[in-house]
Amino acid sequence: MRNLTLLTDLYQFTMMNGYAETGLADTEAVFDLFFRQMPNLDFAVAAGLEQAVDYIKNLRFEEDDIAYLRSLNCFGEKFFERLKTFRFTGDIFAMREGEMVFPHEPLMTVRAPLFQAQLVETALLNIINHQTLIATKAMKMANETKGGIAEFGLRRAQGPDAGIYGARAAIIGGCVSTSNVLAGKMFGVKVSGTHAHSWVMSFPTELEAFRKYAELYPDECLLLVDTYDTLRSGVPNAIKVFDELKAAGHKPLGIRLDSGDLAYLSKKARAMLDAAGHTEAKIFASGDIDEYIIASLNAQGAKIDVWGIGTKLITASPRPALGGVYKMAAMRDKDGNWVPKMKISDTHEKITNPGFKTTYRILDGGRKAAADLIALDDEVIDTTKPLTIFHPVETWKKKTFTDYVLKKLPVQIFKNGELIYDLPDLKEIVAYANASKGEFWEEYKRLINPHVYKVDLSDGLYDLKKELMEEVSTN
Repeated sequence: MRNLTLLTDLYQFTMMNGYAETGLADTEAVFDLFFRQMPNLDFAVAAGLEQAVDYIKNLRFEEDDIAYLRSLNCFGEKFFERLKTFRFTGDIFAMREGEMVFPHEPLMTVRAPLFQAQLVETALLNIINHQTLIATKAMKMANETKGGIAEFGLRRAQGPDAGIYGARAAIIGGCVSTSNVLAGKMFGVKVSGTHAHSWVMSFPTELEAFRKYAELYPDECLLLVDTYDTLRSGVPNAIKVFDELKAAGHKPLGIRLDSGDLAYLSKKARAMLDAAGHTEAKIFASGDIDEYIIASLNAQGAKIDVWGIGTKLITASPRPALGGVYKMAAMRDKDGNWVPKMKISDTHEKITNPGFKTTYRILDGGRKAAADLIALDDEVIDTTKPLTIFHPVETWKKKTFTDYVLKKLPVQIFKNGELIYDLPDLKEIVAYANASKGEFWEEYKRLINPHVYKVDLSDGLYDLKKELMEEVSTN
């Protein structure tokens, strides 16, 4: 992993310098990383933790880093003395990668000296925001498909890192393969692809191009059939080649449609393939597809088995960012006591939740997710008794659970700067993502007008938040 210590905003360093100058640098604080409620962002899929861990482990200031910061003429000697021996020594708690999470739930909590906790804000947001965004988009797409999704977005990604880590996040969200060979090598995931239109155009005829490709890849023969005329030449020529492959003892993989009316073309192509005896040949589709197009094509009876999705997945179109934020929730006073902190705003959505917190998932009957509960970490919830939760704003909306299990979502990643969490491999993360998704009823995951999933505050957290707001209003 590269040393990304300088991957931050300048104001983090100016604040760190200020903490050093005012004696606050070693004061312990708690920060939460979370996202807010936004249109069409009802849930998210946590991703990026592995890269965040690598970032934290590699935090250090090289001599040339310090020399560059000196050249800015912004900082004092106390600041630079700290940089020479800088290491992260705090605690980090986080949602597992693949966990389905909701607005205001901390995806990550950092408890560390202010000097350290301030530095890591920008990079952690960069890493977690991006991969969570792409994983969420991938899951929304996967929820609409009857077959698999191949991630094809590298050429449209916003730079190499976005392509690499976007591919990783897409696999977490539900894609079965990627076209990105480097991502395949780095993360041990399946790579997939066929040929481009240029292959067909490089030969005198489409049929000759197909035959040569089949000769080279007889057991992985997937033919792109829309270079000239999909139904008049592309599919008929593919059928001729498939007949020849079958006669030679091979099994054709299928055809790919990349343009045109995919519903109409896929139904016609399916009928032609079936009539020719190639009922097992798959139909792959690509071309500016997103979850809404998938849903529409399915409603039209499209005969598509596998989806190759690029631009709208790797860029999470039309949402350019998750919008995650990193806010202080508590800070120790001079006597070492924790003092809760809360950002107040005229906009209710921007009022933060104070204190060191955790999040529980309420599994109704011990099986299906019914609600999440954000609670103070030291708050005791007696699971032998009925649990009543209420809407944090519309408090008259209540629900009582009698047969339930509380699942604590965050796990501790770092303790006193040491990594104590065994990072799972990508296959294990995908399995966890599928298990997390399986805890939710389909009504919560549907594309249009999903049922609102309850995320409420515990009694202790609600009372603390109310108390702090009243203190502000009277001062």
